[in-house]
Amino acid sequence: AGMRVAVVGAGVSGLAATKCCLDEGLEPTCFEQSQDIGGVWRYTEHIEAGRPSLYPSVISNTSKEMSAFSDFPFPEDFPVFLPNAQFLEYLRRYAEHFSLREHIRFGTTVVSIRQQPDFASTGRWNVVTEADGKQKTEVFDAIMVCSGNFSEPSLPLHSFPGIERFRGQYFHSRQYKHPDVFQGKRVLVVGMGNSGVDIAVEASRVATKVTISTTRGAWLLGRVFEHGYPWDMVLNTRLMSLIKTNLPRPLSWWLINYKVNQWFNHENYGIQPENRYFLPVLSDDLPSYILTGRITIKSGVKEFKDNSVVFHNCPEEEPIDIVVFCTGYNVSFPFLEESVIRVENKHASLYKYVFPTHLQKPTLAVIGLIKPLGGIMPVAEMQARWVSRVFKGRGANMSPPMSQNAAQAGHVLFGLTFDEVLKTEWLVYLDTLASFIGAKPSMLGLLCTDPWLALTIFFGPCSPYQYRLGGPGRWEGARQAILTQWDRVLKPTRTRVPPGSSSSFPSLLAVVGFILLLAAVIFGF
Repeated sequence: AGMRVAVVGAGVSGLAATKCCLDEGLEPTCFEQSQDIGGVWRYTEHIEAGRPSLYPSVISNTSKEMSAFSDFPFPEDFPVFLPNAQFLEYLRRYAEHFSLREHIRFGTTVVSIRQQPDFASTGRWNVVTEADGKQKTEVFDAIMVCSGNFSEPSLPLHSFPGIERFRGQYFHSRQYKHPDVFQGKRVLVVGMGNSGVDIAVEASRVATKVTISTTRGAWLLGRVFEHGYPWDMVLNTRLMSLIKTNLPRPLSWWLINYKVNQWFNHENYGIQPENRYFLPVLSDDLPSYILTGRITIKSGVKEFKDNSVVFHNCPEEEPIDIVVFCTGYNVSFPFLEESVIRVENKHASLYKYVFPTHLQKPTLAVIGLIKPLGGIMPVAEMQARWVSRVFKGRGANMSPPMSQNAAQAGHVLFGLTFDEVLKTEWLVYLDTLASFIGAKPSMLGLLCTDPWLALTIFFGPCSPYQYRLGGPGRWEGARQAILTQWDRVLKPTRTRVPPGSSSSFPSLLAVVGFILLLAAVIFGF
């Protein structure tokens, strides 16, 4: 029999993990506690314990070309940023296309995963699962943990003095579904991550008053970016990444700050973050809502009174009826022993954010925990491609070896709070893992053999298809997918064809000439 791999969860990461195992000839069994795939992307009206919960208006933060699995582009008629229902539809098509469902056991909860007594030599695990009230134990050769980090809300009430005497209503953003609870009320949103901003914007359409309380501020990006192009297709390019990673830290911070403040001056809107690099928050609406007085920004909460709140550096109290705590989630692996993945103050100790640093055999991996500034799907998929090859022992680079001294050397602590300082540039991380398995595109090689493709890859968006051009898991359609990515972006919006229209592209030759010149300069030194 082949190598048996247990995959925990059938969301984005679990589906990618299952598919990559199949690609490598492993035998995956995916355990999903609910009755369907999709994880965080499957909206349910009622809130299920231990399952992520979204509000109906959630839209993807990354554009479809930058969020696609690398060998399965989105349909061209799908919108550029995807409402959750369409995102789920894409995941269904993916599962269908690669016949993943037959490997998923629905309605099955993973209760515990424990090392076998002979783990040091075999690396095997005992997995206890429960379905229909009955428990069952099986042995697996390896584990991929894909249970995500949106299930256990973090609500540190002790950080909010006086909350126990507050007479209004309060809840965590996980409980939020529809804005009608805010009708005619004075609302306080605590926290300025993506959920906080979304909820504040929705509330302000029906509430009397909406205030966002933020300790550290945030950088805001609009999905609609320069010239109306998707933000990530403009910012996540190899050229930008090269500039960001090679500039000295303060300079690169200044550059990003400058770029972000071009849209509106964050200081004037009361949200300029301190001098640290945070994950930006995506909202096209917030600046105009602040400008029209529908939303007010205040500093952190000092204390709650019976019917009001007091902010730091602000003497007067503000009357409030409802508080929404958008305070993020805790990372938790209830089915693992704490010694396997040490989570300390929301940090997990994982090599490359994937492998626990102190196991004797690298037969357990965590997929999709990282929070990059870029699509999570290509990242989860790349992690799964690497992990499935490590499991198979295909000489996929696993340096440093998982020994005790390596545990010290490769001891990577990664913050998992929603706006923790991002230590990893999205593209650099993807490239690193891709180079482990030999799937990183060679810029110079391509420049000689396929210069047009090379330039598109370097100056254009770093879409995931680049990682299928060569190496294991090479996909025939990758080159075509890269060269047609803008067509799929423009198709859903260019729906009105004005009479007598013709293509208004500047002379292609001039553009190509200029780009070649630039390339020569850049690759020259």
